[in-house]
Amino acid sequence: MPKKTFPLSAAQLEELARKHATPFHLYDEAAIRANARALKAAFAWNPGFREYYAVKAAPNPFLLKILKSEGFGMDCSSLPELVLSETVGVRGEEVIFTSNDTPAEEFVAAVKLGAIVNLDDITHIPFLEKHAGLPELVCCRYNPGKLKEGNAIIGHPEEAKYGFTRAQLFEGYRILRDKGVKRFGLHTMVASNELDAAYFIETAQLLFDLVAEISAQLGIRFEFVNIGGGIGIPYKPEQEPVDLNRVGEGIRSLYAEKIEKTGLAPLDIRMECGRMVTGPYGWLVSRVLHRKSTYKDYVGLDACMANLMRPALYGAYHHISVPAKEHLPHDFVCDVTGSLCENNDKFAIDRALPRVEPGDLVIIHDAGAHGHAMGFNYNAKLRSAELLLRENGEVVQIRRAETIADYFATLDFESLKTFA
Repeated sequence: MPKKTFPLSAAQLEELARKHATPFHLYDEAAIRANARALKAAFAWNPGFREYYAVKAAPNPFLLKILKSEGFGMDCSSLPELVLSETVGVRGEEVIFTSNDTPAEEFVAAVKLGAIVNLDDITHIPFLEKHAGLPELVCCRYNPGKLKEGNAIIGHPEEAKYGFTRAQLFEGYRILRDKGVKRFGLHTMVASNELDAAYFIETAQLLFDLVAEISAQLGIRFEFVNIGGGIGIPYKPEQEPVDLNRVGEGIRSLYAEKIEKTGLAPLDIRMECGRMVTGPYGWLVSRVLHRKSTYKDYVGLDACMANLMRPALYGAYHHISVPAKEHLPHDFVCDVTGSLCENNDKFAIDRALPRVEPGDLVIIHDAGAHGHAMGFNYNAKLRSAELLLRENGEVVQIRRAETIADYFATLDFESLKTFA
């Protein structure tokens, strides 16, 4: 069976854990850069290709700055994410603002930044016009309903809260055209953590066909299609990553047939991947606090679902390794738990591990996206630090751990003294 990897030896990790208290998240800069370049290479045939990194996956400015230097734009869905992008120097049409149930002030901020506004609903056209004005370039998000299958994480498209219906899309672009919008994009995203390369090729075909129909009916020209993100990662050791070259070449073939031959070129290909860019190159490092044996065996960590929510939220699999004991038999079947007052605070259920003891370090793999970002403070748990392994081998802290003072910072204890 293939093995999950980690960029430090057991001894190096132990030394790191003596300097930085566990739990912490660690990211590998060199691996992230190499992966970013592989994604760009798969679409090098399309001169206007751009990947907008989904900031929600890992909203740390140090990571965003790395990706900016690799030529990535940013996909934002909130005002703080727009601020993060601008802070690292990503602005204008290098940003796409894809949100839903959007407050007026966030549309205003996106337009002020010069970001591409990606509308989620036909009613957002007059809302955007009223509060921020209609920019020259507007994109709309398509929900294909039963025409396209979703998957377990994002659900069936017809049940999702996102996007225009097909009929609304034609009407929406007509309204935008008549109101003076000159430049257009088209977007969809209907799956998350998908490992089938064919899925993304089919998504491109769906959008290419739609571009042709809308262009012919409304007399408008599209500058780009954004095929979304959703490229999965092999969380389980036996899984294979998506073949990016196969995705790129499959879309290239469709592009030649449906875009170039029909006079719709140039049409830029855009994506908004988050998980596949940083996910495999981030790890949650934790230490065993307790072992418990009742009706089954439990291994209790100093991390909890406040540090990595996915297993509790989705029942998601994250591989767990014990670096100092990986050579031993994996014959100890246990639940790996955190300390929250919730019984679903488990990183793994009935997982076979080496026989761990209190004090052992464990690595939870593939936590580089939707890991630290989804943290929370239930039970007054404090969010952990983030570390970055630089290309030169140095490890630097890119976010300190929260303190009790941070947790109480939004409370006014002075007013409490006179509160009756």
